[in-house]
Amino acid sequence: MKNQTLVIYDFNIFYEILKEIEHHLNFNLLNINKNKIDEHDIKNRDDFLIISNKKITDANNSILINQLPIEIAKLIESINVSFLKKKYNQQSEINLGNYKLNLNSRKIFSQDKSLNLTEREANIVLFLLNSEKPVKITKLQTEVWGHNSKLETHTVETHIYRLRKKINNVFKDNNFIKSSKSGYRI
Repeated sequence: MKNQTLVIYDFNIFYEILKEIEHHLNFNLLNINKNKIDEHDIKNRDDFLIISNKKITDANNSILINQLPIEIAKLIESINVSFLKKKYNQQSEINLGNYKLNLNSRKIFSQDKSLNLTEREANIVLFLLNSEKPVKITKLQTEVWGHNSKLETHTVETHIYRLRKKINNVFKDNNFIKSSKSGYRI
């Protein structure tokens, strides 16, 4: 099942070449001319990769081929790597309302600002995000830290306090992690 599409943009000769070997490719092919690119809404979509011999403005999912001849095996490898990178990045980003958390870099983003998180902070955010109801301190101790829930420690409260402070300093958001008698939640 081919679920990704390679768009050949205004580069007919190249499309014809790939069309001949299409049955060997693990992606779909689509030929679009310059009048149709906006109509298809393919710029910056994760399931499309655009190849052209011209620079495409406002598209971060494109490969520019400006020197011919090109070795087909290397080109196919480059296309497959580009699709894999997009899929990997897509799987590593988690939406948190107004924020995105990148699990690979452990960075949280909002608009043009970003904040580095420690591994523990990222784990706290993920655990709270995946919980359907507020999480008690003892649950965080056992699930995130692996501590026995009968330990008397303020580790959780300290980490939550510091994480809230970091987020507030960068994003000016005092409500990212909310607390109540029931526990913590995002």
